[in-house]
Amino acid sequence: MSRPADGAPVLEFRGVHTHYGPVHILKDVDISIREGQIVCLLGGNASGKTTTLKTVLGMVVPTAGDVLVGGESVNGWRTADIVKLGVSMVPENRRLFKRMTVKENLEIGAYLRSGDMSADYDRVLEMFPRLKERLGQRAGTLSGGEQQMAAVGRALMADPKVLLMDEPSMGLAPVLVAQNFELIQQINEAGTTVFVVEQNANMALSIADYGYVLQTGRVVLADTAANLLANPEMRRAYLGESG
Repeated sequence: MSRPADGAPVLEFRGVHTHYGPVHILKDVDISIREGQIVCLLGGNASGKTTTLKTVLGMVVPTAGDVLVGGESVNGWRTADIVKLGVSMVPENRRLFKRMTVKENLEIGAYLRSGDMSADYDRVLEMFPRLKERLGQRAGTLSGGEQQMAAVGRALMADPKVLLMDEPSMGLAPVLVAQNFELIQQINEAGTTVFVVEQNANMALSIADYGYVLQTGRVVLADTAANLLANPEMRRAYLGESG
């Protein structure tokens, strides 16, 4: 397999295995995400994608291997301590606090930080002017696209070095999916490394630098996004092409 370009890794999996009880989920997974990259993790249902993110955040502890953030093993660390190292996540289906206002949801994103966060708050509202109009509105009353903005904004309030995104296209209309992936590019261009877990392979690979493909917990393909898009096996299995 090809490897990502040289550079400082911000997030790594080295030979990671995980289990849910007797069930072996991740099997000898190697992933390297380097500073400034957009990296995507692709695969179907039950491939282990969400388990991978849970393992980054300490919700699942490896039974073998290491997860490293900034070169430091975080095996067994509390989620809050991993977040303090600069990891933030936009979860699948957004999971906002729906009875709380947009402003309160954004503030929760910064709950582990101290000091003046006004610059980050202003940056989020500049990125999402629609949220500025709805700061006092309950998050549960927002449209699907607006809820995605709020979820991304909440994650950015943690000022992450690496942003994890779990199925960002889930439940969005096609036009909003395209806008959402444009937003991911903007976040990356502003200096945040992004790790995207996604079933929409075409869209994810169109913005990514590098990609990994999981099947039943194993990495079966790993290459630059351009090479994966051109890979016949990839096109048949994940991009819906015959031949």
